[in-house]
Amino acid sequence: MESVIYDYTRQDARGASCTAHAWAKVPEPLGPAEREATRQRIRQLLAERDAVLIAHYYVDGDIQDLALETGGCVSDSLEMARFGRDHAARTLIVAGVRFMGETAKILSPDKTVLMPDLDATCSLDLGCPPDEFAAFCDAHPDRQVVVYANTSAAVKARADWMVTSSCALAIVRHLKEQGHKILWAPDRHLGRYIQEQTGADMLLWNGACIVHDEFKGLELELLRKEHPEALVLVHPESPRSVVEQADVVGSTSQLLKAVVEGSATEYIVATDNGILHRMRQMAPGKTLIEAPTAGSGATCKSCAHCPWMAMNALQGVLACLERGSGEITVPEPVRSQALGCIDRMLDFVARNPAAIARPQHGFVRHLGAA
Repeated sequence: MESVIYDYTRQDARGASCTAHAWAKVPEPLGPAEREATRQRIRQLLAERDAVLIAHYYVDGDIQDLALETGGCVSDSLEMARFGRDHAARTLIVAGVRFMGETAKILSPDKTVLMPDLDATCSLDLGCPPDEFAAFCDAHPDRQVVVYANTSAAVKARADWMVTSSCALAIVRHLKEQGHKILWAPDRHLGRYIQEQTGADMLLWNGACIVHDEFKGLELELLRKEHPEALVLVHPESPRSVVEQADVVGSTSQLLKAVVEGSATEYIVATDNGILHRMRQMAPGKTLIEAPTAGSGATCKSCAHCPWMAMNALQGVLACLERGSGEITVPEPVRSQALGCIDRMLDFVARNPAAIARPQHGFVRHLGAA
């Protein structure tokens, strides 16, 4: 499979820049005829192999469409986890990044979990090595360990709770009400946002998403002046200077809901631009504008796409089905140890569906929650 390799910088827990393992090989696009033939072959094999395609909002639009057309799922990481666990198929094709495949395997150990490219990872996962994180936890034994879904199975195995961006606020607020202090990892922006919203005592790991970390407050302010009627939608993994300008802050599914149900005609979207595919399908009359980033070489203002999500391609999905490539394994006892924090989250969400049913509205520009 033809591919192009990109290198990306990231920061370690001390804030030092590092390119170790921060690379992505993005497949070359297929021509129209080969693309359609590949789609048809995937449809056939999904049915023959008792398999279902589960895709994240950030992957290629062709994969999203194919998942929906074949009875699969396109969603954020919370619903991906639930869908894979509850679906009857014996094989799960998870189009996303590695931690999503690991979560599926943790929840469904008897199912085969395959991914289009096992090297598709996440800067948050890379920036939270299990050994360093374990030492961090050991140094603060009095705190409940809450980790974002964007972490390895080994990190989850050390956690009390796993959360996604759609349920993190509700779960941290619940823990605060119970009198717990929290150790949070790995995204510092999301952790800071939750800390400010809940008032919880939180100790934060220093990690960041290479996509959301690049949104720029000053550039966003200038873009807002060009589109004064547009509502600003922001994922809470973004820096404070961006979040403070938001009309709506929420997870990918919550931002999608805000566009579909909102009365505005224009939206500035500060999250991975992969979500724009589904937004355009579900809200065809709305104008969607990508929020500005520093981009490649600080010259591009609309390059907000995860390089590892871009590694998911139709060719990789087909390889999963034809050759069984890309199989995810999570060894014991890591799997069973990680299961506890995931089950705890899913049980909480099942008991408290209203707590995560809506994005956070009512923001006053530059001030935060009204």
